[in-house]
Amino acid sequence: MAYKLVKNNRTLTGSIRLVGSKSEGNRVLIIRSLAKRKFSIDNLSEAKDTVVLLEALDIIKRIKYPAETQTIDVGDTGTAMRFLTAFLAIQNGNFILTGSDRMMHRPIGILVDALKKLGADITYSDRKGFPPLLIKGKPLTNNSVEINGSVSSQFISSLLLVAPTLQGGLTLKLNGQLVSQPYLSMTLKIMEHFGVKHSWEENSLFVPQQKYKSKSFSVGADWSAASYWYEMAAFADEVDLFIEGLNGDYLQGDSIASTIFTQFGVITTFEENGIRLTKKQALPESFEFDFADCPDLAQTLAVTCAGLNVPAKLSGLGNLSIKETDRLYALDNELLRLGFKVGIQNNSELIIQKSSKSCRRNYPVKTYDDHRMAMAFAPLAMLSGEITIENPEVVQKSYPEFWNDLQKIGFEIL
Repeated sequence: MAYKLVKNNRTLTGSIRLVGSKSEGNRVLIIRSLAKRKFSIDNLSEAKDTVVLLEALDIIKRIKYPAETQTIDVGDTGTAMRFLTAFLAIQNGNFILTGSDRMMHRPIGILVDALKKLGADITYSDRKGFPPLLIKGKPLTNNSVEINGSVSSQFISSLLLVAPTLQGGLTLKLNGQLVSQPYLSMTLKIMEHFGVKHSWEENSLFVPQQKYKSKSFSVGADWSAASYWYEMAAFADEVDLFIEGLNGDYLQGDSIASTIFTQFGVITTFEENGIRLTKKQALPESFEFDFADCPDLAQTLAVTCAGLNVPAKLSGLGNLSIKETDRLYALDNELLRLGFKVGIQNNSELIIQKSSKSCRRNYPVKTYDDHRMAMAFAPLAMLSGEITIENPEVVQKSYPEFWNDLQKIGFEIL
């Protein structure tokens, strides 16, 4: 299956409402399952990532015979795999935590090693360091551990979310250069919303033993999803787009998109119920940015720079290889196929050079089972008039309404 996107003009006007942030929602779902009293969650995303976690937590809650082994299959949902690893380690029961074939190739050894040092009973059913995991839930006996923070902030967030429920709390010593630090800050701010305090001194994080306070939570609109509309605005000649639900209360690190895209002439105005994008004609002579703190924006900016023929150096991409696909390879491969001049440097940088060629319209974009590949390349239809995206259903993972929203704003889907 493939979608051919057609856009006969470079006008971006209208109004859309974005999905709730799966990053916020997934953290709150874990907290609700750990809290003594349940609470309401408003604007919870209907994205596949959140639905899978919600269903898994519901299965765990309904277990009547803890001695029986329960299989939890999270498919390709990396957040669920990581958050549930720590969550299941302290539950009363026996579990097999598994997922898709791609999930079996996404490393989780750093998190498992940390949990085992805390006293968890976790073994590998196949390859060491990778799912599936055999987990025998029990109280953890230790409350201090070191963990490498240079691979995935979700490993640390997984531990932090269960930390207040542990006897004596939890002290985490963070080794290495932290990646995606805004996501770690998001975790701590959401925990604070539910009354959990922490201290962070240099490379040491401490969460005392305490109880989550049950109180309602409203999930903010997804800034990662908003980035594709910023990309379209950068490609457009005329822009007046209202995006409902976004605000200036930045829990999400990807809100930095509103700052980054000013270099490409995209102006953000905060209004009562959302933001309005407008445009002035401006392009940087070149673009450089370190995406270590916001890796989910890398594909968006890579395609933006290639499409606008802006030479660029995108760095801090070393952990893209452990995402839904090897995103650095996938970006390089598809941009090359479309006729752009790109290359990988030091296994962590993408270099984009000026090119005299325009985007090849007759090469369908492969998505590699990655939602962000589909959404980052789709806006190229504004420049070339049309673009074909293979396996468009992958957007269900984070932004199920993406294609419908494109149609609302004037794209045709054939």
